[in-house]
Amino acid sequence: MAEVMIRMPRAAARTQHPRPLGAIIAGAAALVFVVGILVWDNPVPYGQPGFWIIVESRSVAVATIALVAVCQALATVLFHTATGNRILTPSILGFDALYTLMQTALVFVFGMAATQVEGPAKILVQSLAMMLFATLLYGWLFSGRRQNLHVLLLVGVVLGVGFGSVSTFLQRLLTPSEFDVLASRLHGSIGNANPEVLPWAELVVAAIAVVVWRRRRVLDVLALGRDTAVNLGVAYRREVVGLLVVVAALIAISTTMIGPMTFFGFLVATLTYQFVRSDRHGVVLPLAVLIGLASLTGAYFVLQHVFYTAGLVTVVIEFVGGLAFLIVILRKGLR
Repeated sequence: MAEVMIRMPRAAARTQHPRPLGAIIAGAAALVFVVGILVWDNPVPYGQPGFWIIVESRSVAVATIALVAVCQALATVLFHTATGNRILTPSILGFDALYTLMQTALVFVFGMAATQVEGPAKILVQSLAMMLFATLLYGWLFSGRRQNLHVLLLVGVVLGVGFGSVSTFLQRLLTPSEFDVLASRLHGSIGNANPEVLPWAELVVAAIAVVVWRRRRVLDVLALGRDTAVNLGVAYRREVVGLLVVVAALIAISTTMIGPMTFFGFLVATLTYQFVRSDRHGVVLPLAVLIGLASLTGAYFVLQHVFYTAGLVTVVIEFVGGLAFLIVILRKGLR
């Protein structure tokens, strides 16, 4: 008994003060890959005026990668906190199908002129529509007695199939040239980001990140479960609905900027849980962002400068993330 009592404080100390080795490795890897993306294989010698012009043009891709990494990492970890389940990912519950429907409807209504419908207004409308959809769906499912994992999955699948069916019907009515325009929009790509909208999106995501960080202790209580959170004086319903709105905003920004990424957030969150020994959001959230940044910049650097196929970055990431999702499902089930 004495031995057990001696060991318990040491185990608790390890949980409260985890080693930052994972964060150091992920941060160093992300820094190396970012520098590599900016300066590697630059056709203009260092010191020439054209060198910094190319670096500046590549910085758009780096900023986009950072934005997506932050959005996906934060959204997935927060969604796990709200649902109390580390298998789920918000992207598989209808977001991708809704994005496809919105893009298809845009091309169906405006035709080839849809390529001219760009700018902050389009991003704002798409993001607000996706946030409204997610807020209504998740708020209804998680704020009452219907809080059930299987109901959530069923509703998400049904809505995804419904949106997909409408999208397929509209796509059959498009001309070949209009369908080509639509196909370029539906394929997730870092090159799809609009540089004019990028600073505004980064400002919104930065504000969300600050709010989430300041409420990290409340998130720790929510992760303990509904009954425990209520007993500790947390307004559980209000906090969960607000958290789901934040998740919807992050996923909406990421999706509207570069297109759908279903399993990237799940891959990042799963790797984070493997490296960190603490359940505190003050530890998990920064590490998740660093791992997301390192993995996405690493994939972009390798495919861009080694295989010269930068357009396949999201394809490779989604393949690896989907494989990780299947492995976790087969090993642990829906827990």
